Amino acid sequence: MKKILLIEDSDDIRETTAEILELANYEVVTAVNGKDGVEKAIQNRPDIVICDIMMPVLDGYGVLHIFNQNPDLQGIPFIFLTAKTERTDFRKGMEMGADDYLTKPFHEIELLNAIESRLKKVEQLLQGAGKVAHEHLEELYSEANKYRDLTDLSSDRKVSTLKKKQIVYSEGDEPIKFYFLKSGKIKTYKTNRDGKEFVTGLYNEGDFFGHIAIIENTDYQETAEALEDSQIIGIPRGDFMELLSKNQQVANKFIKLLANNIADKETYLLGMAYNSLRKRVADGLLLLQKKYKAEESTRFTMKISRDDLASIVGTATESLIRTLSEFKADKLIEISGSEITIIDEKKLSNLRN
Repeated sequence: MKKILLIEDSDDIRETTAEILELANYEVVTAVNGKDGVEKAIQNRPDIVICDIMMPVLDGYGVLHIFNQNPDLQGIPFIFLTAKTERTDFRKGMEMGADDYLTKPFHEIELLNAIESRLKKVEQLLQGAGKVAHEHLEELYSEANKYRDLTDLSSDRKVSTLKKKQIVYSEGDEPIKFYFLKSGKIKTYKTNRDGKEFVTGLYNEGDFFGHIAIIENTDYQETAEALEDSQIIGIPRGDFMELLSKNQQVANKFIKLLANNIADKETYLLGMAYNSLRKRVADGLLLLQKKYKAEESTRFTMKISRDDLASIVGTATESLIRTLSEFKADKLIEISGSEITIIDEKKLSNLRN
């Protein structure tokens, strides 16, 4: 029997809703406010949460924030229940990670359908998306894939969907988890005092990111942002550190991964320091091709904003645009809106200072 935590400060609505859910063969735990709900969730983890937004002591947004920060509560489907109908409230809840949103008054069938849909999606993610994630995990840890720890690492973690430009974490945040990129593209960058961005990393499907801060026991040293619509799986810090301490082969794999990252960054920074702008722009385009080109493609094409590309190259956007125009005139690339296609990879590679 699936367990539902119902957090609602209105006695009438709480009792009526609990009765409906019990008749539908769910085990129901009720809470009169957000603080009470969090305490009951920690004591006995529910399968799904239905939570009012406007409550005393701790509101619904505060409850969801605590769930997102607590490794023991992450991944639980979360449905907001509210009388407020403003679109900004709806968007705030969804951006924080809520799974659904019901406006009071609601029909019983609406509530039951929402619950069944969320529970069914969790099962599909565990059997489907979780399986895909396991395949990438096992590729990375091929030497250690016989250990059950690896399949436990992300199988019960919620897949979060990000919109383009959405921030995953910010420079200076405490690293409570790191991330597996299920689909899409992610960049990490640092910002100087003038607000200019400098890209420190590019990540593709199957990559991990955010783990360096956990290993070094520091705050995040950069900001992570979606270059396009993406899906990520957050893996709690405690699970990761426990796995590293228990499994030497997995630890060795991550050491090798870190070493390769450092070597790549050293080469990249050396070029940034000594290469001309034309060479840096060429290298930036080739770096994107190396990271994101599909194997079956004959030419590399990617949609990327001029600001993002400028932060990869380490130059002003205006200077980048002039250089791209020169490359287009030299028939090295084609440009269509925000889309750039490399048409002469050899000449780009052979550009001299």
